[in-house]
Amino acid sequence: MVRLGVHRKTLKKVAVKIMKKANMSTQDVELVKREIEILKLCQHPNIIRLLDIFENADYIYIVMELLRGGDLFTYLEKRGFKISEARACSIVHSLATAIYYLHSYGIAHRDLKPENVLMVDESEDSDIKIVDFGLSKMVGPNEKCSEPFGTLSYVAPEVLLQQPYDKSVDIWSLGVVSYLLLSGTLPFDDDEEKEIVRYSRLVDNVG
Repeated sequence: MVRLGVHRKTLKKVAVKIMKKANMSTQDVELVKREIEILKLCQHPNIIRLLDIFENADYIYIVMELLRGGDLFTYLEKRGFKISEARACSIVHSLATAIYYLHSYGIAHRDLKPENVLMVDESEDSDIKIVDFGLSKMVGPNEKCSEPFGTLSYVAPEVLLQQPYDKSVDIWSLGVVSYLLLSGTLPFDDDEEKEIVRYSRLVDNVG
């Protein structure tokens, strides 16, 4: 769960992600440790900032900057999935610079989607920040990944095909988000999951 926290001396408001260890598997703990290490490394205006970490026998507390604008999907939904091309360009540019930064450090996000992009505030032209690095991974220059991570409508075809992949899967996801921002619809969407998979595989084969 995520709670609002207030620093007793400065009165600064923060977001505190609270995880109960008893509810976490060994794999969950490893993913959290990986997320923490990646967030410690990241210092970019379009990536959520890690402020502190606390841990006791029962819980892990991750303290992060407070973002008040909700996620990008909700932002679009409130506007009927219709925003100007200039606004879409601004959002995509911010996402692209953040992804370039991550990739320059060898970090693959692996789950880029509107729900993992938060608006800094509730204003119309709010800046954005990428969040949720639970599935992220440090990838070497010649290293490939094999884990089937990602969200179906946004994941790259090589992940669906269970082929080795690298950081470039984030670029595919960015393309899907860009399409959504400009058209108000997803390029690969259907009530049946198998149809989404088929569509994205077809596009990969054509490419």
